[in-house]
Amino acid sequence: MTLSQLLLLLLLLVLCLASVALGISNPFRRANDQNGRCTYTFTVPSQSEESCPDPGQTMSALRALQKEHATYRLELNSVQSRLSHLENLKSQLDRIRAPAAAVPAVPAMGELQREVEILRREKAQQQRAAHRLEETLSNLQREKAALEEEKRRLQQANSALVQTQESRQREMAELRQKQCPQVSEASVQDARLEPRQASRWEADSMVYQELKSEQTGIPTARHIQGIPSFLNSSSSREAATTGCGELVWVGDPMTFRKAENIAGKYGVWMRDPEPVLPYTHETIWRINAVGNDIRQVFEYDNLDDFRKGYPSKVHVLPQPIESTGAVIFKGFLYFQKRKSRILAKYNLVMENLTLQKELPNAGYHGQFPYSWGGYTDIDLAIDETGLWAVYSTDETRGLIVLSKLDPDTLEVQQTWETAIRKQSVANSFMICGTLYTVSSYSAPDTVVNFAYDTSTRKSRELGVAFKNRYRYNSMIDYNPTMKKIFAWDNFNMVMYDVQLSTMSEARGET
Repeated sequence: MTLSQLLLLLLLLVLCLASVALGISNPFRRANDQNGRCTYTFTVPSQSEESCPDPGQTMSALRALQKEHATYRLELNSVQSRLSHLENLKSQLDRIRAPAAAVPAVPAMGELQREVEILRREKAQQQRAAHRLEETLSNLQREKAALEEEKRRLQQANSALVQTQESRQREMAELRQKQCPQVSEASVQDARLEPRQASRWEADSMVYQELKSEQTGIPTARHIQGIPSFLNSSSSREAATTGCGELVWVGDPMTFRKAENIAGKYGVWMRDPEPVLPYTHETIWRINAVGNDIRQVFEYDNLDDFRKGYPSKVHVLPQPIESTGAVIFKGFLYFQKRKSRILAKYNLVMENLTLQKELPNAGYHGQFPYSWGGYTDIDLAIDETGLWAVYSTDETRGLIVLSKLDPDTLEVQQTWETAIRKQSVANSFMICGTLYTVSSYSAPDTVVNFAYDTSTRKSRELGVAFKNRYRYNSMIDYNPTMKKIFAWDNFNMVMYDVQLSTMSEARGET
């Protein structure tokens, strides 16, 4: 029952009691309204009013009653709302207190713990990432310091080189001013019969090499002013017809190109000694060997494009190269696959990988490198006799092993074990079936210190002068057609003239 209904009932009761008290019998009149509902009406005499009020007063009283009724309804609604709120609070309190209500709290606690664990893992990952960034920054700072130190060393080396060149020019000028003593024909013949009597000339000096080249008639780079000897056609033809012999002299390095960025600190550059169409003897290839994923091989049509840095094509290999031991022979690139002892053969014309073969027992990826490092465990080489592999094994405990390879199948045809420790030499190259090693990769004036002849299976010490002009020689290869040594010396691509003894000189014949 609503409050309005309760008030109306009370009002009716009061009227009934008043009618009884006043002796009014049957004060209610019953009738049907226009909607057909039964209504009761009554009259009450007023003590203060002599007659019924007018309609205006009646409407005022009715509005006052309606306003009071509305006020009571609002208060009742407020009480009901507060009561409903209290009932909800009581229901919640009952659920919390109930023993069964504690059971669903366990999954909620588990979810919370999992979220905390996820946040902890994310925090740990962020900390590890920050640590890696700090290490990377530290490495970059160290590399920057190393590059600055190398720059300083290069500047010092350049200054020393300029001074050395000026000193040698003065010495040559003094020697040219002096008159040579008259020598009889008999004494010349004696000198030819007993070449060791000429020991008063220091064999390692550049003056001796210059005078020797003048007597034998074989020109060197210094005698052809302004033109590198490998570009002189008569010199190239003469060298090509010399045939095999022993290495007796290496000229000064001639610089043809300098790498543009850090990726070119060391690498490989070469010409194919036996090119196939569309390539020629003028085609040059270059590989920057700094990095973990070395795949690009730059191809240049000629020396001029190579100097200007205009490659005609860039080959992208399907397998990455390891270090600076790659060679090009008869239109194929031979290289060591990264982090393995697998040798690969890549067709430069068809631009596809044609063959892969494992070199048995060869050390790789830093087991037996040259003294300069660079993962130079397997060094491929080309000479007048074909394709070679220079490496070492666990069985030989770091001594150099030579293997002659079939260029078609990469099968090992024959193997020689030397007494030369691979990590004690800076680099090596093959000439006429003989292995030659270089003593130092950084000393500006070093020597070709050992030779191993595969025909006699014997090694011997040498003292042929060799220069590292830029003091970080990471690649040395011989081209048997050009009779030149290609090298990569601290960002610079250089070339050396060589002089071989004739077979009669090698045997000691007159």
